[in-house]
Amino acid sequence: MNRLLVAVCVAAFAVIIGQRIFKLMEMSLYSREIPQKHLPNCQLLKHIDYGSEDLSILRDGLAIISTGLNYPGLPQSEGPGKIYTLDLLDPRLTPVELQIKGDLDRDSFNPHGISIFTDETDKSVSLFVVNHPNQLIGDSQVDIFRFVEEENAIVHLKTIRHELLHSVNDIVAVGPESFYATNDHSFPNELLHMLTVVLGLPWCNVIYYSPQEVKVVGDGFLSANGINISPDKRYLYVSDILDHDVEVFERRRGEDLVYVKVIRIQNILSEKPIVTQVYADDGHVIMGSSVAAPYGGKLLIGTVYHKALCCDLK
Repeated sequence: MNRLLVAVCVAAFAVIIGQRIFKLMEMSLYSREIPQKHLPNCQLLKHIDYGSEDLSILRDGLAIISTGLNYPGLPQSEGPGKIYTLDLLDPRLTPVELQIKGDLDRDSFNPHGISIFTDETDKSVSLFVVNHPNQLIGDSQVDIFRFVEEENAIVHLKTIRHELLHSVNDIVAVGPESFYATNDHSFPNELLHMLTVVLGLPWCNVIYYSPQEVKVVGDGFLSANGINISPDKRYLYVSDILDHDVEVFERRRGEDLVYVKVIRIQNILSEKPIVTQVYADDGHVIMGSSVAAPYGGKLLIGTVYHKALCCDLK
């Protein structure tokens, strides 16, 4: 009887593990084929060879791009990370490196997600940067800079660290020192996080930070990744890279989030996709795209560790 029970338990465990392996293969999109769909007048940007993980575009068409992210398991860049600007209205499309001024260790600068906040009272622009100075999962900080366009510089103002901001991927600023941020790992430890992924435990979250309060405002993600805000500042969009969906939250008083719905991207490669695919490449032109933004008839595409691409939208 005991042997039979052990055999049943082993068989059940094998079935569960098999199901999880199959689910992980599904999540990795291992069998997906990517037919190419290119846009006209595409050009790879000069000087950006080690990723363009995130970017934001100001109202006048000036894009700010983070590059040089060093992250465990990915190709490594040469030297510290950098921040560039790109004038999308200039036909030369030449990125310009920003000087970094102020009290910041530039040798360990390792930028990830970024966000721009424009103060409507004086039109000053702040740049929020997710920074992993020790190139370790579980070592995250947010650095706030003042963008000084006439000096071609960003001036470091403040570094923010908090135990809830342990594995920050992306950020969206909502005030001079306040923001929402995503944690893409459930634990600041890769082994523990991978265990939660294998078991299908959605333990990643969204954090709200202000000088007065830090709290979890959204959870239930396998890996919370990109985050953005609607033009009217009412809704937040959070992508779950492993669940392949985008969750929509409404901001309420006290900066709490109320779940609204899931935008699930389905049948993107079929003849009748729910969303419109404007660009696709199999890796010959660009690899590992992480962000894209339109402006003035152009589409700017960034990558985790490769190059950056700018094309004309049809």
